[in-house]
Amino acid sequence: MKDLVRAGQRARAAGKWTEAHDAYKRALEAAEPSSTTERERAEIAGELGLCALRLRSYRDAAEHLAWSLEQREALPVALQLRFEAGLRKATAHVATLLLAIDPPDAAVVLDGKPVGRIARTHVLFVEAGDRMVRAGAPGREESLHMFTAIPGQQHKMVIQLSRSSGSTKEVAEGAPKETPRALSATLPVRSQAPSPPLSPWASWPGTLRVAGIAVTTATVSVGSLLMIRASRLDGDLSERRDGLDRDPTTSTSMCWQAPQRSACAELLRLRDERNLSGVAGTVLVIAGGVLGAATAASFFSFLGPTPAQERIHVSPVATGHGMGVNIGGLW
Repeated sequence: MKDLVRAGQRARAAGKWTEAHDAYKRALEAAEPSSTTERERAEIAGELGLCALRLRSYRDAAEHLAWSLEQREALPVALQLRFEAGLRKATAHVATLLLAIDPPDAAVVLDGKPVGRIARTHVLFVEAGDRMVRAGAPGREESLHMFTAIPGQQHKMVIQLSRSSGSTKEVAEGAPKETPRALSATLPVRSQAPSPPLSPWASWPGTLRVAGIAVTTATVSVGSLLMIRASRLDGDLSERRDGLDRDPTTSTSMCWQAPQRSACAELLRLRDERNLSGVAGTVLVIAGGVLGAATAASFFSFLGPTPAQERIHVSPVATGHGMGVNIGGLW
């Protein structure tokens, strides 16, 4: 494997991208998990993806670069940046399919080629054009979906296989008996394949979240403006109070007992407006914080059936000196 990696490096330095691609591909096939590290496999997969990108094999490049970056913790920062830049270039030429399927052990066939048994959600890269996705599982009705893949765009597809009314059927026609790999044949098999869930905006709670964000923004904005106004009124009130105290013919203590006096009427009006603006502003900001916390919590509560200990807990906090949100949980 190391000889193949060195051969790929020499070919890449010489600009022989086809030779480099073949060398890295053979090296990845020879990289057994028992004899190589996670970093070595991720680095080889990323270099293979960059070679495929230079050869304009964009789907192959996107698959290998995406798989490599799933192990980004094992990669140096410089390699992460290189592979991320390559992935952005590759995905600009292919469509990204975010596929969610139930039951999660269903077999999937994309354009007649088996994808295999995937996770509940999975990311697939497809060439532009009309594509067909077929899914099947024992005891379930087969499902067929068509979509038009657009380069540089994400497509979301949710497939839920209903239970078969008749006898238990085999997996969809053309699907392999053995479980194939989810990506190209050169990618290592992962013992666990957690896939990114579909965007929390992709279902009906998205409408509520948009409304929650809008109401939160408006409430906090109006509350902040009222608190700013209360602060300015407090300054005007202090200035006028000081002026009355300097006047030998009157004082502010007289104003609280004699509101009918013209010199005090303005002082009392400023005081009432200040109090009203301050209270209203504080209430609106706190209400906005509560709405914001509830909206933020919805992003985590609708992501799917995750264990309770892995949920994110959000709770608003408000005191006489400020307000905020406590967010805690386990990723």
